[in-house]
Amino acid sequence: METIWIVVIVLGILAFIVIAMYNSLIRLKNRVEEAWSDIDVQLKRRYDLIPNLVETVKGYAKHEEGTFTLVTEARNAAMKAQESGDTKAQAEAENMLSSTLKSIFALSENYQDLKANTNFLELQRELSDTENKIQASRRFYNGNVRDFNTKLEVFPTNIIGNMLGFKSREYFEIENEEERKNVDVKF
Repeated sequence: METIWIVVIVLGILAFIVIAMYNSLIRLKNRVEEAWSDIDVQLKRRYDLIPNLVETVKGYAKHEEGTFTLVTEARNAAMKAQESGDTKAQAEAENMLSSTLKSIFALSENYQDLKANTNFLELQRELSDTENKIQASRRFYNGNVRDFNTKLEVFPTNIIGNMLGFKSREYFEIENEEERKNVDVKF
């Protein structure tokens, strides 16, 4: 009789531990998904701003059609990658879009009237603010992915996580090595 109680108590403790591990994995998984959602919100805001920015710049720089086409194609590719749900593909597409947006702002340097245009300045400010929010969202997402992946890799949670089908997540990383390099600023 005493042995049965010991077995029941041990099984109860093990069940409590498994439940606690499962709940902690669910909490971390939900944080990762929330962080990914934050990125999506900011990317949607950027996608909405880009056509307005392109139209504003087009009015001043009619002969720069190639730049506008690249920005539009990069935006469309980023939106398509977002719909696919593939983190790596989305990171690549977003990095390409960020690169092409830089060309729009470089264009503005050639057109003094554009640089003084209120709409352009407001769109540029909003886009810059959105880019900062995207960076913050990426850092938040990567921090949550780190915590989740670490939890999945440490003992004994790794056993429970594998048994219950939890999979590690990918970081949102820069794929283009050029974007990792320091920029030389010369006056």
